[in-house]
Amino acid sequence: MPTINVQLFEGRTQEQKRAFVKAITEVTVQTLGATAESVDIIIHECKRENWATAGKLWSDQE
Repeated sequence: MPTINVQLFEGRTQEQKRAFVKAITEVTVQTLGATAESVDIIIHECKRENWATAGKLWSDQE
């Protein structure tokens, strides 16, 4: 059973997340031969203040 963990900044709509998990599930089924029912996707939403790249918080880059 594939379990896919995704980390995203907060702010996506429910509609965007629904479309995203549908697309990821379809690709996983096509590429790994898994059944859709066996694909779990966990979305971790992070605040920009809790994520940094190159030593800078994303909240400081807005």
